[in-house]
Amino acid sequence: MTLRHALPLPFTLLSLALLAGCQQEESASTEHAGESAAETADAGDRRIKVAMLQPPRSGLNPLTDDAFKLSRWSIAETLIRLDDDGSPEPFLATEWERLDPRTWRFTIRDDVTFHDGTPLTAERVVASLTAATNAAPKPRILDGVSMEIEADGDEAVIVRTAEADPLVPNRLSSPQLAILAERAYRDNGTVNPIEAGTGPFVLEEINGTQSARLDRYDDYWGERAELAGIDADYVPDGTARGAALRTGEADVVEAVPVSQVALIDPELIHEVPMPRTNTLYLNTESGPLAEPALRAAAREAVDREAIVRTVYEGRADIANGLLGPALQWADGLRTPVEGRPEAADPNGVAITLGTFTDRAELPEVAVLLEQQLEAAGFDVQQEVRQYAHIESDMLAGEFDAFILSRATMLDSGDPVAYMFSDFACEGSFNIAQLCDAGVDAALEKAADLEPGPERRQAIIDAEAAILATDAAVPMLHERVIQGEATHVAGAVRDPRERELINQHTRFIDDGAE
Repeated sequence: MTLRHALPLPFTLLSLALLAGCQQEESASTEHAGESAAETADAGDRRIKVAMLQPPRSGLNPLTDDAFKLSRWSIAETLIRLDDDGSPEPFLATEWERLDPRTWRFTIRDDVTFHDGTPLTAERVVASLTAATNAAPKPRILDGVSMEIEADGDEAVIVRTAEADPLVPNRLSSPQLAILAERAYRDNGTVNPIEAGTGPFVLEEINGTQSARLDRYDDYWGERAELAGIDADYVPDGTARGAALRTGEADVVEAVPVSQVALIDPELIHEVPMPRTNTLYLNTESGPLAEPALRAAAREAVDREAIVRTVYEGRADIANGLLGPALQWADGLRTPVEGRPEAADPNGVAITLGTFTDRAELPEVAVLLEQQLEAAGFDVQQEVRQYAHIESDMLAGEFDAFILSRATMLDSGDPVAYMFSDFACEGSFNIAQLCDAGVDAALEKAADLEPGPERRQAIIDAEAAILATDAAVPMLHERVIQGEATHVAGAVRDPRERELINQHTRFIDDGAE
């Protein structure tokens, strides 16, 4: 195994204040895009400003989805990381071996310190991973997984699973299983990551849902960060993020909305196909769409091409399944889905359609989808809120239909975890409230196989079983649209959205490397 010294990435900054008057600034500021007040400082003393898509949902608790902010800011690190192909490679663990089908041994890296100065030890690894396994709710990478961890001397840990699990190293790459200092874990069950990670940047300040401040960690075990720090602002408004890039208020901008791209200098826009699918989830348990024939009618009503052409302005890929072109093997293994019921006439039946505002395109998709469903005979009522205010109702099955932009390989580099979480009877993110014996059996078969061609075919078979229920209607596969000023180099364009700023991210002169 080879170790690459490229770490998870830090976040950057943007000011919410730029919302006011941003429309007047846009046209005049395009020629100045990429300029920053920090350009007069020495490169190594400069801080980068990043505009983030969503504010934290749980106070940057690493046992939640907020963990991905910590990894994108290169604060918290895991035992394993994934390479570009999704294969595991060393990180805080230098090597590993499978002792038997249920037991793995991971050797811990020497001479690593947490941001509070305490050392990384095998016991500390055990404590962090055990906290994750005991969390309520569990990190979704552990859905359906029973895991016990113990120290093996001072230099290694043993990980045992209740069932044989070929993806243990992949699971341990999830940002939700980051290793943190003892100080992070509170008696009340909360986790505070301030000065508790091992990465090239240290989290110094959390300003609620407004911003966060990070400084370079000079005692980092790997290569010293080239930036002095990161100022990260949360900017849910897509227009404001686009304006921040145009005006130079932000150096790096996360998730530039498609609607803003035409207004921005193409030199500042970078686009990468990603494993993220915009899916219409249909409630299989309660309400009108519990009837399979009406779910079939909803599926047939969706005009994917129109959504991609109008809302995404062609900057997305029409979905042939749950898994998109970021998984290059998926399309070649697919066959037509069989066993779907015939569609019934909706005959004016009323349904509720929900989505959230945090991704700028989703409310637009909802408007177009409402028109398509009503043209097919449904009576549609929309409900659109911020994600933090709609998630609990979404997971409780309060909507008949829900539009979600969902990462399909976010956690393990393997889509089985996502499929289990969203579509298994015991899945923790089961918006469709699906519980189907055939789907569960297909997912269990895929989960038991070693990585390779057989597992990939089993994954596609599980996808077909899910699609046959019409619990989910995949509409399109999104692309990463990331904004970077011309004076920034080394910002990570990560399809899995685990990395953004790392120790190699830097400022350059006049846009020349």
